[in-house]
Parts: sequence; structure tokens; C-alpha cells
Amino acid sequence: MHKRILLSATLLFMISLSAGAYARASPWPVSDTTTRDSSIQKLTGFIKKISFGGVFQARYTGSLTKDVDVNGMYQPDAEEVVRNSFSIKRARLQAKAQVSDRFTAAVLINLAEFSGDTKGKVLENAYISYRWNDAINFTIGQFRPSFGLEDLYPVDIIQSMDFSNQYYAFGSNGWQSFQIGVSMFGSFNQESNLPMKYALSVVNGNNRNQASDNDNGKLGTARLEFGNMNKLSLGLNGGFGAVKRQNVYALGVDVSGVIPLAPKWDLQLQSEYKQGNNHQLYYALPDSIRSKEGVNRYIMDGVYVLPNFRYKINYKKLTSIEFSMRYEYFDENDKHDGAIRQSYIPMISLAFLKDYGGRVQFGMQIDQYNKDIPGTKTHNSNLLIIQGQCRF
Repeated sequence: MHKRILLSATLLFMISLSAGAYARASPWPVSDTTTRDSSIQKLTGFIKKISFGGVFQARYTGSLTKDVDVNGMYQPDAEEVVRNSFSIKRARLQAKAQVSDRFTAAVLINLAEFSGDTKGKVLENAYISYRWNDAINFTIGQFRPSFGLEDLYPVDIIQSMDFSNQYYAFGSNGWQSFQIGVSMFGSFNQESNLPMKYALSVVNGNNRNQASDNDNGKLGTARLEFGNMNKLSLGLNGGFGAVKRQNVYALGVDVSGVIPLAPKWDLQLQSEYKQGNNHQLYYALPDSIRSKEGVNRYIMDGVYVLPNFRYKINYKKLTSIEFSMRYEYFDENDKHDGAIRQSYIPMISLAFLKDYGGRVQFGMQIDQYNKDIPGTKTHNSNLLIIQGQCRF
């Protein structure tokens, strides 16, 4: 027994000496990170920094409309309609590795999506980025292509309860949200009075977590942004591609800015307009209907305005109190007699710590349609939402 312990101790001591000698011989400097990060760097010789983070969002939802459940589904003949519920909205974990001064790798997963059908879900970001300089950067993998304001923010720092209806519709059609492809982006004249940013992307366009593309067509997008988002900026977005051998397009324009009203009061303003083919709707139609018209006859468009008044309080851990009201008009089928949706999202938010490290939100989602369809979410509804958030 004593010999076995002595042999184990000798082997451990030799391994420690070898690892230390290898770390001293490594040409890469040791970064000022946690003990775990430094140990990884010493043993591998090339990783500079690994960081972990995430966000947790839990909410209570109550429906204030009879026969409409907490998901906005109208169920007039149901035996019991679930009109209030606690739920986990997001439980995200992210790992990001600064492999060198030019290479970065990132993975983001949402564990809350294990509560339902996980097909095409859970994995959100999974990409490698290469930085040449401020003007030339590349990303390949699964990421959010820049095609509007909402692609530039994570959902946990937006000034509303969730992303807009148009964001999810254009995401379902492959222009926004998480897609698989490649992107080139950069910025110019950042110290001048008119800084500019650009982003060019080519993606499969059939959404995230797919083994491969479902056709030979690809979607290409471009974004130009002029100005400073902390003051005033203008964004121009355009996209063109092919889906199942038919040409599709999308375009948009957005404006954002911050207007100081008083020493402690700011008005943050965001607004977007988008238009494009709704090819997801088109290819979901029966062949008898699709044979009469091409995808160019199926157009979606929408606009939203989101003013957010922020009072900077800085009282202990409470950093600000915010009041916002997002109005959105969205038509998923503009050239036909489809359902037009108007949404009103008033919200009061208490922000704690830096960058919404802690947050409590009180709001409503008021949806009004020009026509109601029983048994669907296309129905007038009023949802009360209370949400708690922690970023780490």
C-alpha cells in the first residue's frame, strides 16, 4: 500500500514539473484572467481567455380576455382555458473563447427550450470569428445576420417585453434571427462626425440547427449604418436570394437615437420598417393555390415605433426606471385579404446593476386584428406579463 502511494505521489510530482516546464516554454503571454482561465492557457499554450455568461428570464402571464389562453390562442369550445401561468422564458448559457488576437469562438444555448419540441431549437449561436482590422471581420457558423436594429441587441437588453412581430416573421423566412452561413462586417471613420458600419451575409435561410440547406438557393443580405446609436443613427437593409428556384427579396430602413431631456432623463427611440416576400407562408399553401400565383404575390410588411423614457436613479443597486410603449403594425400577406395585426406593448422596467444585470418588468401585450379566426392566435387578446431577469 505504501509503495502504491509513493508511486502515485512520484508520478503526480513529475506531471506537475512537466506541465510547469511546458507553460514556461510557451510563447504566449499569460492573460490576467481567473485561475481556471490561466491554467487552461498554460496547459494548451494558445488559449488567451475563456469567458462564460448567460441570462435567466422567468415570467408570469395572465390572459385578460375570455377564452384566450396565456399563449394568445383563442379556444371558445375548450373545457378549461389556461389563463394564467408561470414559465421560464429563457435560460441561456454562453461560452466564448478568445483563441488569439484574431480568432474568437462562441457557443450559446437556451436550456429553456428543452421544455417543448427541441427540433431546430436549443443551440442558438455557434460560430468562429476572424478579425483582420476594424474594417474587415469574418464570421462563419450559426449567428444572427445583421438585418435591422433588433439583430444588434440581445433580447435581454431591449426596451420591450420581447422582439417585434416583424422580427420573428422575417426570422422564419431566413432574413433575421439565428441562421447558418458566413458574414463579413466592419466599421469606418469611427472618430469622425459620420461613422459608418456595414455587414454582408450569405446564409442558407432555412433557420437554425439544420443538418444542411433544403435547396440550392441562398439568401444574401447587406446592411449600412450611418451615425452613432448612442446619439442618432440610420440603417439601410437589403436582401436578395432564391428559395426553391424562385427569387425572393427583403428590404428595410431603421432609425434609432438617444435624446437627453434632463440631467437624469433620456428618451431612447427606435423605429423600423420592413418589407419582403413571405415565402414560408407561400410554400405552406396547397399546390392548387400556389399554382395560380408566384411567391412575388406574397408580401409581408410592417413598422414599429418604440420610445423608451429612462430615469437614471442610481440608488444603491437600482440604476434606472424605464417607461416604454411599443406600437407595431404588421401585415403578413399584404396583397391578399389577410389578417392585419396591431400590437401595443406598454412596459415599466426596474433595472438593477450594470447592463440590466438584474431587471423586473411589468407590461401588457395588447393585440388587435382586423378579423378573428377561432381556434388560432389570430384573435384579439390582452396579456398581462410580469418578468424577472438576471444576467451573469
